[in-house]
Amino acid sequence: MSNKKIGLMSLTALVLSSMIGSGIFSLPQNMAAVAGAQALLIGWLITGVGIIFLGLSFFYISRLKPELDGGIYTYAREGFGNLLGFISAWGYWLCATIGIVGYLVVAFEGIGTFTDSEQFVLFGQGNTIAAFLGASLILWLVHGLIARGIKEAAAVNLIATAVKVFPLLLFIVLALYFFSPQTFTQDMPGAALNVPVSDQVKHTMLITLWVFTGVEGAAVLSAHAKKRSDVGLATVLGIIIALVLYIAITVLSLGIMPREVIAGMSNPSMAGLLNGMIGPLGKVIITFCLIVSVLASYISWTMYCAEVPYRGARNGAFPQILNKLNRNDVPINALWFTGLVVQFCLLLVLLTGKSYETLLLISTSMILVPYLLIGAYLLKLAIQHHAAWYIKLTGFMATLYGLWILYAAGLQYLLLSAVLYVPGIALFLYSDYQSHGRITLRGFEKLILAFIAALFCYALYRLPELLAA
Repeated sequence: MSNKKIGLMSLTALVLSSMIGSGIFSLPQNMAAVAGAQALLIGWLITGVGIIFLGLSFFYISRLKPELDGGIYTYAREGFGNLLGFISAWGYWLCATIGIVGYLVVAFEGIGTFTDSEQFVLFGQGNTIAAFLGASLILWLVHGLIARGIKEAAAVNLIATAVKVFPLLLFIVLALYFFSPQTFTQDMPGAALNVPVSDQVKHTMLITLWVFTGVEGAAVLSAHAKKRSDVGLATVLGIIIALVLYIAITVLSLGIMPREVIAGMSNPSMAGLLNGMIGPLGKVIITFCLIVSVLASYISWTMYCAEVPYRGARNGAFPQILNKLNRNDVPINALWFTGLVVQFCLLLVLLTGKSYETLLLISTSMILVPYLLIGAYLLKLAIQHHAAWYIKLTGFMATLYGLWILYAAGLQYLLLSAVLYVPGIALFLYSDYQSHGRITLRGFEKLILAFIAALFCYALYRLPELLAA
């Protein structure tokens, strides 16, 4: 079992499943709330171009450096040193771990639509005792599945991905039938929002980035691929399929109902739209598929969450206790570490009664730096290897996109992410000392630490204001 590897189809399904979680079912409302049709189209154009170049960056890096495993962490470390490699890994791991807690919460909130009523609340917003027990059960069942082997978990994910893509295609077909050009062109600039089109476009950026988080999945699990050449290809295929689905769903939605109506819908807003097209059955279909979708995404993201700290531990960036494989070639201690952190976060959700949305939004911003470093590494590689012009262009455009999304996210999220990076840096310094007997920071890495420390202090000073924003 430990020798089994993941083929192209399963790799592509992992990438697709990672990107298509709960976000796509709320995407129509999320986008309609911040942008009119004109800004939405511009936003998708920028995101589409940027994310394709980011995906191509993984594609070309996998060919220029086929010996590198681990994706996000390994590429950043190879290109820019141990500290930036760790920062990339920590930001990615924390974003992913908090994200998968959200998946479990959303799944049981979805189940609650079938079981709960005004007189009887069993699962609520995924924050009741029953939801906690159910989420904990799934957490450790998935832990056991992955511990049996990455190949086996990927096969289950492939089946679940096929199940959750079907209703999305059904929605698109029905939306094409019910689409009204008059409804779509009504207030295209989004004048009712009283926000300039340029700002509307900026407001779409974190939303569109979040739904593409997971694009790196094949690269993270590259050590488990049957063929290294499949890694880049699976990434590009997953992006193209997801991009077509996202654009079709959001654009066609604005032709079914007016923007302001969609903006006022409760989520998952696809349920309300489908209800308008085919009646109450629509809500049942979407809610069921939402549950399947987030549970499938939970499987793939848990695999990534285990792989990244394991790769980091092998190079002294994470504690050495995480550098262990079981007989099935699974990073078992890193898997346990991730599972225990998720369990703790589920307990926090139960004790605080929160639905986890604020922390999830903050954690999303932590993926920005890792994505920027991917494009920058390809650009550096392309120059060093005197690669073809189009590879250099890909690295440049991916880097430019990374800088753009940092700008679009705004200072608030940069400061909040600095608060979450500092505990990780303390862990890195401990692990570095544990591995080398001393702290091995270079001159420019000390400057980076000083910059993050300054951001951290300023963020603490403004923390109440930032959390209230």
